[in-house]
Amino acid sequence: MRTHSGRVFVRVINPNATSLAENVTCRSASEVPDWWYCWSWGERMHQADDPAGAATKVARVLAAVGE
Repeated sequence: MRTHSGRVFVRVINPNATSLAENVTCRSASEVPDWWYCWSWGERMHQADDPAGAATKVARVLAAVGE
């Protein structure tokens, strides 16, 4: 998705519990030339060269109890 200001992010929603959702961005770290997937509040989640690892983290966070 793209906001009016131009910021791009992926909206991830648990289809079994739609209130469980997260916006994920990809940003470069200012102090090093690495790219990171980041949570909606800006905290680094996972290095961008491992999208499967990042997807696993997002799935774990958005999992409903009992899934």
